[in-house]
Amino acid sequence: MPQYRVELDADVTFTNGGDLRVRGFRLDAPGPDVDEQEAATLLLRSLGLLMAGPVTVHALRVIEEPHKGTRGGPSAAPGGTGPSAAAPSGRRLVDLSHPIVAGMTTYPGLPGPEITPHLTREASRAHYAEGTEFAIDRISMVGNTGTYLDSPFHRYADGDDLAALPLEALADLPAVVVRVTGSAERGIDVASLAPFEVRGAAVLLHTGWDAHWGTPAYGGPAPYLTGEAARWLVDEGAALVGIDSVNIDDTTGDERPAHSTLLAARIPIVEHLTGLEQVPVTGARFTAAPPRVASFGTFPVRAFAVAPEAHPAG
Repeated sequence: MPQYRVELDADVTFTNGGDLRVRGFRLDAPGPDVDEQEAATLLLRSLGLLMAGPVTVHALRVIEEPHKGTRGGPSAAPGGTGPSAAAPSGRRLVDLSHPIVAGMTTYPGLPGPEITPHLTREASRAHYAEGTEFAIDRISMVGNTGTYLDSPFHRYADGDDLAALPLEALADLPAVVVRVTGSAERGIDVASLAPFEVRGAAVLLHTGWDAHWGTPAYGGPAPYLTGEAARWLVDEGAALVGIDSVNIDDTTGDERPAHSTLLAARIPIVEHLTGLEQVPVTGARFTAAPPRVASFGTFPVRAFAVAPEAHPAG
């Protein structure tokens, strides 16, 4: 189902004096037919403006693009942008993982998985009754393959490994999707996160970079989370952080502040997500649980969201 946002220029005059001017301001819209009065109301709600007088809209343009969770807008959860708001009845499952295919490239420079038969169906027939056969296959891969989760052990020798991570840190987490698609900046900073209540939530950074998956462009300079934003997420109590990009850090340098900060705080990281445009900004539940492998820091996951039917892609 298509979604829409409005871009407007407007002036707001306040009844107790003063005024506010916005230019090229974008807001989530309920549909393609939004007039100036509706746009003015969306503006006032999104900014929480009190004692506002006349709102003069000078320019208005409707754009077809996913909602970003404007406060008071059509995709805002009841009670605001917090992750604990109740979801409507009815649900759908959204797969957020890339398939693992032999020889694929996940992170440039790391080997792709090798998938080979251990016991073929033809060879298995000698072990079973007539008409019964099985296939047993072997896979050899690095943990950083496909859509995967980083545990603290990935960064720190004394951190929790995959076997030590509690299910509460991985499964059925309230999701907050932070949409930064179309941003002119690669770095996702605090300003992009500050409008959201993230305590106890899986914070999923929707950059749109997964559109480059499987191409050389995917490993190029990509969107990432800044060190300051990682510290903000720790301070605000985020439970897990995911991104649909090649790395949560800026790989053009050799420092990894986001990994270091989040994993030191025992906040798991999920990289190489896909399909986040199908998940509403709030109201969904997120799961990304790897096998319980001891002394191992990173492993592929089947990441998915349980999203309410009423908000197909808020």
